Amino acid sequence: MRRSHGQRHVRFDHTIVPSTDKERSARWYAELLDLGPVRTEPPFACVDLGNDVTLAFGGWDTAPVHAQHYAFHVEETRFDTVLARLVDRGIDYYADSSATRVGEVNHDDGGRGLYFRDPDGNFLELITVRYGGRPLAYGDPG
Repeated sequence: MRRSHGQRHVRFDHTIVPSTDKERSARWYAELLDLGPVRTEPPFACVDLGNDVTLAFGGWDTAPVHAQHYAFHVEETRFDTVLARLVDRGIDYYADSSATRVGEVNHDDGGRGLYFRDPDGNFLELITVRYGGRPLAYGDPG
């Protein structure tokens, strides 16, 4: 089913990621996912994704973090790189959202996927194929 032309005018721009240490968290994401340099956009520490979306860390630096879920669609080679970094850093990863299949990768929708936590407990997901096998060309405005 094709989307109407009007729906293409709404694009996701940024989200604020809860963190107890915005600089540490921004560096952690940038290094793990190979996102490039951290930049400051007061009062946030920001990292840019490859699709014009920004993750902005900060604002809750002294309060408990209420964990969120963030999913990242990546190419196969980036998946391999991130998986190797998780293993090298001793970060547990799971094949399922229940976090019961530790050290496994799923093959849902004909791709690969896994879940892991960031330093503040946010639950991250890495997938190579979108849910339902929906195609997305990188750079496609969606």
